[in-house]
Amino acid sequence: MVEGASRRHDMRNRLITNRARTLRKAMSSAEVILWTRLRGRGADKPTFRRQHPFGSIILDFYCPSARLAVEVDGRTHWDDAAREKDAARDYWLGTQGIEVMRIDASHVYRDLADVVDGILRRAEERRTFLTSPAERREGDRPPSPAPPGVERMVEGASRKR
Repeated sequence: MVEGASRRHDMRNRLITNRARTLRKAMSSAEVILWTRLRGRGADKPTFRRQHPFGSIILDFYCPSARLAVEVDGRTHWDDAAREKDAARDYWLGTQGIEVMRIDASHVYRDLADVVDGILRRAEERRTFLTSPAERREGDRPPSPAPPGVERMVEGASRKR
């Protein structure tokens, strides 16, 4: 019985990984533009992954050291059903210790530098917080300012900052 569950888990992991690979080849233009600025590794820059599987969800971008997901939202995220689905995903990711930044695709086109600066700033804040446990008190949470133009889903409700 345990062996069968393990096989199903392995198959599910392979399916989600293959789906992520497929999505990497079919990124939206806003995602491609943003990826050109987030990609790369360096001591002074957090590392991001694109179309990264996390559980059964595929995140547009993910910074493991900051436990930060970045989702680029286009037209498919505008209706109420999509917003509810996004809020449920964001809530679940939050229970896993992942913060989600939702960025409207139009903001990527209008002010890429502002978007990138906001993402990198937030990633660095979270990395600093997550790697400095001596400075935290029990119950402390990382600061949560969002850069201008970034929509965050908070406790199931949409809030613009």
